[in-house]
Amino acid sequence: MDRGAFFSIAIRQTRYIQCDLAWAIRSDLVKVIVADKFERVGLEGLAGLGFEVLSQPGIGTDELAKHLASQNAEVLVVRSTKVPASVIEKSGSLRLIVRAGAGVDNIDVGAATAKGIKVCNCPGMNAVAVAELAMGLLLCCDRRIPDQTFELRAGRWNKKEFGKTGAAGARGLKGMTLGVVGVGAIGQEVIRRATAFGMQVVAWSRGITPQHAAALNAEFGGTDTPALLALANRSDAISVHLPLADTTKKLFNKTFFDAMKPGAYFVNTSRGGIVDEAALREAIQTKGIRAGLDVYEFQPSEAEAGFESPTPKLPGVYGTHHSGASTEQAQLAVAHETVRIVKVFHETGRFENCVNA
Repeated sequence: MDRGAFFSIAIRQTRYIQCDLAWAIRSDLVKVIVADKFERVGLEGLAGLGFEVLSQPGIGTDELAKHLASQNAEVLVVRSTKVPASVIEKSGSLRLIVRAGAGVDNIDVGAATAKGIKVCNCPGMNAVAVAELAMGLLLCCDRRIPDQTFELRAGRWNKKEFGKTGAAGARGLKGMTLGVVGVGAIGQEVIRRATAFGMQVVAWSRGITPQHAAALNAEFGGTDTPALLALANRSDAISVHLPLADTTKKLFNKTFFDAMKPGAYFVNTSRGGIVDEAALREAIQTKGIRAGLDVYEFQPSEAEAGFESPTPKLPGVYGTHHSGASTEQAQLAVAHETVRIVKVFHETGRFENCVNA
């Protein structure tokens, strides 16, 4: 919408005005700052609750700090925008930060906790979307779909190469053993889809039990590091769904990749920091590991930027742009959940999905 353009909607007999940078309501109402692109249904939902909603996608960290200090907002909604301690320290009357997504590694939760600010997220809302991409990357590893597309676009017909089967070509997912590492909402959706493909699933998680695995139609794969290495040794493919934390940072290292079968597939749609990419590259080059990656160790934080990582350039690597949650279905679900979290906070003072309670 052009700057200065506006429209109005009547909600509770209050007039709301939208321009390209802000939703302006009555100045005496609770203010919510939305620092990233957000679905219209979410903006309208927040406005419908009677909040003054300031939508400023792409505001950036430095301007966000100034805005929080000057606007005295009580609620901040972010997606990818970083919220470091320097921003939180200048947050004025801020009481709640909502991460419109699952991971909160772009927010300094410790600094928020020290200032009495609650951090809430929207777990599970993007689970289906990420699981779908994980399966797509798995198929790319097996059938080399991007390579085939590239050859066709270059005007080359190469059925001789892409008709190969077995270790040199496609094996087919049916009958493969898939190790699913992390069985939260996303991991569970991956298991459902993998079993529909006829794969044998082994599930590993720090907190999983044999009963939990059985309920997911998966085999219990253990809870500790030796069990994780055993999983790597027996799996034809591995799909990772863990948050980035001190206990998971570079969990997938040389020891792990050394334990993987030659020619196995490794899919990561969670966080780049959980993988030692140098060790992964070595495994790709020496063991024929194929990888499907949506995230990278040193990926840009901006939506558009140069990216000169050696990993996605390797043959046998199929990459996407941290777009696992980027479907309309997922974003609408996240928007509705964000509105619900803010509504509950405003009406009851309770913080739903609070990660620093």
